Amino acid sequence: MKPAPRRAIGANPWIWHSPVDEKALAEVLPRLAAWGFDCVEIPLEQSGDWQPATTAELLGDQGLIPAAVLAVMPSGRDLVRAEPSAVRATQDYLRQCVDAAARIGAPVVAGPVYAAVGRTWRMDDAERRGAYEQWRENIAPVVAHAAGAGVRIAVEPLNRYETSLFNTVDQTVAALDGLPARTIGIALDTYHQNIEERSLPDAVRRATGRIFHVQVCANDRGAPGDDHLDWPGFLDALDDEGHQGPLCIESFTAHNVTIAVAASVWRPLAPSQDALATRGLAFLREAGRRPARPVLSRPPVA
Repeated sequence: MKPAPRRAIGANPWIWHSPVDEKALAEVLPRLAAWGFDCVEIPLEQSGDWQPATTAELLGDQGLIPAAVLAVMPSGRDLVRAEPSAVRATQDYLRQCVDAAARIGAPVVAGPVYAAVGRTWRMDDAERRGAYEQWRENIAPVVAHAAGAGVRIAVEPLNRYETSLFNTVDQTVAALDGLPARTIGIALDTYHQNIEERSLPDAVRRATGRIFHVQVCANDRGAPGDDHLDWPGFLDALDDEGHQGPLCIESFTAHNVTIAVAASVWRPLAPSQDALATRGLAFLREAGRRPARPVLSRPPVA
């Protein structure tokens, strides 16, 4: 059998730093390139953390591809059950993410583009449908802006401890109904799917061709492969879906003041942050050398 197509492997500077500013990028990107990474996803925590022109030049100098700009949703960034001023400010921020992505050549803006991380509330079925309707209305101008810029939006479902709005692939697919499939889809993160889905491969398959971005890490946020996850099944499912986009390692240092607290990272997850990145890269490269299986045909959608 032929080997599976070689996937690009990326990393997130959050493994070492937050905020990710130009100083952090100048330090991290050359090391990622030297280790053999193909691409990088770059968070934009606040407008002005990094300048697109400078960042694009640095990426080009290192031969790295921008896989995504990550939208960061701290307290106050909300598109659901929020004051109109907060919604407008969040829309403006997400449009800035889109513009930054377009200027550095990143195809996707990914993240929990619906509510602040850590914000939860109880909903019955009717309230959930209403929340999704409100979200569609408020994300629509951002989606239109992204379409005009040639950038796609990837909505990331998070685990139950970080949000109550989008936890599963099924919920996310339901919420996307009526929004343009070419412009807005799903960002999968193995950390969250391991908590919320009964099967990583089944979660991939239920995304029904709307996977725009994929983040990977171990079940404890450590290096991919240092865990119990079904990596062969997960990668085979991505192949079955025809998704050949990059796999980006996302993790955090316990010394990260903001992101690590939101993600509850209280201890080292590898011998060092460098080891987390390089061990994950080696594992994903080896996993990518498995023989390719025939792509399964999917029954027509009713």
